[in-house]
Amino acid sequence: MPPLSDLAIRRTKASCRTQKIFDGGGLYLEISPKDSRWWRFKYRFDGKEKRLALGVYPEVSLALARQRREEARQLLARGVDPSQHKKAAALAKAELGSNTFETVAREWLAKRDWVPSYSLKVNAWMVNDVFPWIGSRPVSELLAPDFLRVARRIEERGAIESAHRIMQNCGQIMRYAIATGRADRNPVADLRGALAPAPERNHAAIVEPYAFGGLLRALHSYTGTMVVASALKLAPLVFVRPGELRQAEWSEVDLDAGLWSIPASRMKMRQAHVVPLAKQAVAILRDLHQLTGRDTYVFPCRGKKGRPMSEVAVLAALRTMGFDKDTATGHGFRATARTLLDEALGFRPDIIEHQLAHAVKDPNGRAYNRTSHLGERTRMMQKWADYLDDLRNQRSGGPVHPSPEAIAADLQDSMS
Repeated sequence: MPPLSDLAIRRTKASCRTQKIFDGGGLYLEISPKDSRWWRFKYRFDGKEKRLALGVYPEVSLALARQRREEARQLLARGVDPSQHKKAAALAKAELGSNTFETVAREWLAKRDWVPSYSLKVNAWMVNDVFPWIGSRPVSELLAPDFLRVARRIEERGAIESAHRIMQNCGQIMRYAIATGRADRNPVADLRGALAPAPERNHAAIVEPYAFGGLLRALHSYTGTMVVASALKLAPLVFVRPGELRQAEWSEVDLDAGLWSIPASRMKMRQAHVVPLAKQAVAILRDLHQLTGRDTYVFPCRGKKGRPMSEVAVLAALRTMGFDKDTATGHGFRATARTLLDEALGFRPDIIEHQLAHAVKDPNGRAYNRTSHLGERTRMMQKWADYLDDLRNQRSGGPVHPSPEAIAADLQDSMS
């Protein structure tokens, strides 16, 4: 029988029975009734007749099928079963694939219990800045210079802080690789001192009491929507993270008890948190409840039912009132509270940290639960609210109702 040709293959039509058209040397094309066309190699090994799949036509051409047949025959000549060799190669490839940096990184990412926005950010860093360069490399082969080259590319575009954070994530991924038996050491640790220093960057916050009083007066003079105005007044009283504030739900708030219970799913540290509400905070929320009490969210998005207030609403309001990014931010209220609760009101640092929902542990190393020191924290939050009232009313020695221009001038004078 003459060897096959591409023309002969194309002319052979599928029939109701499986067909085999032979090329020679054990190679043939198997055509199913549904016109699937598989290259097969028929051979004998240890006295048994066996078959080896060589691919699908036309993806595997006649010439490539013949080349694979010859490779299989060479294995036979060396006493190697081509089928077993193929399985071993596939297993090695699969094992190699499970050991690449990208595979290990995606495993590690899937196990992180982060808030969705941060998960998306870290995933984007990996996809854009790391995987294209080292994603396909086995983690066991990666060295410090490999990670340094990745970091240098990030630094070259001026993202120094991102370079540090991405390398921190890479180090965590390598530690996970060690724990799962796919690497022996963490080369990222060798980069200490090799990266450009990260700039000191804190959330802008006013920590001088008199200046903060000027900011409080401005917040209480805001003339925008009631939802944003209420958020501005409440933010310094509760000093939670901006995302926790804007996504607050009425079902979490007990106005009679003066408690706001934030579920773990919305907390950065994934631990439920209780915020005692001072009487001033309760008053703000009772007033707002008349407007938004039928909504899910305490601060609903205007014109978009079922969604919370925009993440830039408070920040935009601050900018509208003339406070730039180097003066005040929504997150900055936390730094202000941390400083003044300690320095001005004398509360214990661990109580303050606990109210900030930072990781605080007892003397035995156990994390405090969400109601730990609730009585003392309740007292602290009321003292804090009273202190803020005093600051707000201290201009010229007594309560005033200044114009926006006077507020801005007052704040500028106090900070100069």
